[in-house]
Amino acid sequence: MAAELQPPRVSNPGAPGAAPIDFYFDFISSYGYVASLRIEAIAARHGRSVNWHCMLLGVAVMKVMGLKPLLETPLKGDYVRRDLPRYARRHGLALAREVSDPMMDPRPAARAFCWVKRHHPGHEGAFAHEVFDRYWRLGRDLSSSDELAATAGALGFDGAALRQGIDSEEARTDLRAAVAASLERGVFGSPFVFVDDEPFWGSDRLEQVEDWLARGGW
Repeated sequence: MAAELQPPRVSNPGAPGAAPIDFYFDFISSYGYVASLRIEAIAARHGRSVNWHCMLLGVAVMKVMGLKPLLETPLKGDYVRRDLPRYARRHGLALAREVSDPMMDPRPAARAFCWVKRHHPGHEGAFAHEVFDRYWRLGRDLSSSDELAATAGALGFDGAALRQGIDSEEARTDLRAAVAASLERGVFGSPFVFVDDEPFWGSDRLEQVEDWLARGGW
């Protein structure tokens, strides 16, 4: 997995007991992936932790906003196909998956994340990193229950339990609730970050996130 991608900056330790940063993502989001590599280091520099939340771009973007997928949007799609490889070159990321490759169905991975969050609280961030890494860096198709169950071994979970959990009504209900909660909060893209109640959309806003933390807002 790639190391921290941003040079150290002046740190504000934050107030004791400062609220965690809320990080919303979809596993199929390339920008969610690159932001996931940085968000914990940014939070730590300012005395914060990170709460991880899954969302589904297919619901937020296509169903609620009524927009096309990014790669199917004229002009924007061509830009994104150029942007991720450029970012990867700049930061030394060797990615097996290209942004133009067919995308997996993100729902099984999102349900697996919900299952981990419920049954192994505190480990959902590590699980998200593992899935992101396998999907983007290694190019694996994580829409398969077997592929997702294989992530369990790396984290010390029971793979059979995770495989069963992915298709459980409990995980489906938890995912529906997570998506509804993200929409209720105004989340419409991946990544989406809240510092306290201040929203920041996109990996290119992480510098603003850090400035906001350093200054205590403006």
